[in-house]
Amino acid sequence: MVSSAEANLPPTNEGYGTHEYWEQRYANEADGRTFDWFLSPTYLLPLFDELTSTTDKKGKGKETRILTLGCGNSALGEVLYDNGWGDIVNIDYSKIVIDQMKERHSATRPKMEWLEMDILDLGFDDGEFDLVVDKGEFVVHISILQYMYKDSLSGFSYSGTMDAMLTTKGDPWNPNEKDIQTCTQEVTEAIRVLRKQPGSKFVYFTFGQPHFRKRYMENRPGFRLSYREIGPPEGFAYFMYILEYVGDE
Repeated sequence: MVSSAEANLPPTNEGYGTHEYWEQRYANEADGRTFDWFLSPTYLLPLFDELTSTTDKKGKGKETRILTLGCGNSALGEVLYDNGWGDIVNIDYSKIVIDQMKERHSATRPKMEWLEMDILDLGFDDGEFDLVVDKGEFVVHISILQYMYKDSLSGFSYSGTMDAMLTTKGDPWNPNEKDIQTCTQEVTEAIRVLRKQPGSKFVYFTFGQPHFRKRYMENRPGFRLSYREIGPPEGFAYFMYILEYVGDE
């Protein structure tokens, strides 16, 4: 018998990069469930305390205006909201999941926003946010694994944002031009809507290793890129990339 989780897998890993797959998946999951693979939102809370810290007089603490990209049905927004970050906007290009999340949270978290939107063409003015977040929920670096193990990975499931755009087959050292363009555009849009003031950050949580991911964030005028491994202690290692506005320093 096929489990409900298996039934929601696409026939090939490239399916994760399509709008149609996610609309169908979220339609099948209209039961109030959430998905946050490996790194749970509670695991990330200390990192958000760090990212929004006011100790260096740059961060805004719990007053930080946060945008989460490709939110899906992750519990990240609700966990942040319930821990004091009240100014949160969540976007996804799936109308189905946005409608589900609005219905789920409107009464208990009335100030949190849910918007249907394309991360490659954000419908915000320049400089609206202090922190823009791309959190991969089960962000297996699928292009590396496919290259190593060909088509034997159909049992894997993940729903990152940049990671979901990197699902085509081929050599991960030389991704195809479309993948390069879409990931580069995601970062370009993310930093466009960041406030150009010290402490503003685009933050990317992923399984993707630096030699495969940093290319999309390097050489951005006015921004400094840093990254580090963030655990967990056992199993797959995750990384946090921070693209921070530093101006002309």
